Amino acid sequence: MRLTRGALLVAAGALTPALLLTTPAFAAGTAPAAAPVAVAAASAAPSSETPVDEMTEDELRIAIARILGDPDSGRGVTREANAALDGTVEDMREFLKTGYRLAQAEDDRVAIVRIIGDPDSGRGVKREATKALDTNTPEALRAFLETGHRLAQAEDDRVAIVRIIGDPDSGRGVKREATKALDTNTPEALRAFLETGHRLAQAEDDRVAVARILADPTISAALRAAAEDVIDGTPEELRYFLETGRYEVDG
Repeated sequence: MRLTRGALLVAAGALTPALLLTTPAFAAGTAPAAAPVAVAAASAAPSSETPVDEMTEDELRIAIARILGDPDSGRGVTREANAALDGTVEDMREFLKTGYRLAQAEDDRVAIVRIIGDPDSGRGVKREATKALDTNTPEALRAFLETGHRLAQAEDDRVAIVRIIGDPDSGRGVKREATKALDTNTPEALRAFLETGHRLAQAEDDRVAVARILADPTISAALRAAAEDVIDGTPEELRYFLETGRYEVDG
């Protein structure tokens, strides 16, 4: 009996036949980490695996339904998966064997172009992204998105942190935490410093700066009141006070 699309989605979640993809990309171990068919094969625990060429029509449909149900599946993959479901059994086999890989490459290409166009992308990221586009194989595109982007981002983050340390306006807390991130030297530690650690270390330095203002016996009563009010405030409040607020009080 031919399964409907609604039944396919239910079956795809309930059944876990192992699917052995036979394309060169998957055989070489370069399949996308988020590839639904590959994940299904890895997580299933049946007694035997079914090569794509030996799968029944319903097994083919379930495999493609898993791909359609994956939130990471892009526009190209979704389009080709739907086209395969609307086609013949051989169309479905062909999609699982080669069409999925090529459609994933199409979506990966779009994702990389967006990364290059992102104003927050640094020199290293743009260089490696361009290399992946120039190589233009499904494997190179996927490798950049899975690992190359992260490593190139780490390169750019390292440069940004070195600049922060070299900035004469960077305080003791900022330099200490920046140096820790460089010493740890993992992509995660570098990114964490830039996303959260820098802000918190800057707040530490700003709080010290506000305390110094309070230690000055010559400041006005209005400035003292404003400094006392902000010293236990948020990083943003401290920064605003030092950059703008204290001058507004005295003005």
